[in-house]
Amino acid sequence: QVQLVESGGGSVQAGGSLRLSCAASGYTSYGTYLMGWFRQAPGKEREGVTAIDRTGRTIYADSVQGRFTVSTDNAKNTLYLQMNSLNSEDTAVYYCARGGYSRSRTLDPTAFNYWGQGTQVTVSS
Repeated sequence: QVQLVESGGGSVQAGGSLRLSCAASGYTSYGTYLMGWFRQAPGKEREGVTAIDRTGRTIYADSVQGRFTVSTDNAKNTLYLQMNSLNSEDTAVYYCARGGYSRSRTLDPTAFNYWGQGTQVTVSS
């Protein structure tokens, strides 16, 4: 079955950087699926952070544009999220998600049907 396992979370001071990884398994043709990152802060709804489609086109939430970068290594079936200039508002549990086959880039969570267990990111000021 499809499995998504995030890693790389942790605690960092404001202004610092982290790189999250999401290892995917249980299916083939990894690069043909929409992949995304979402996050959920305490007391808030889950929000879309970024997504990347099979052509490599990306979409970012306004709050992370210019600071976060999504990428994939199809040979390793791994999705990455490079996070720079972190601030306290980035504190959340970050989730990796897989969307539909050949689906275009979107931050609509209903377009994603497989989710990882999440990794905690804590930014202290």
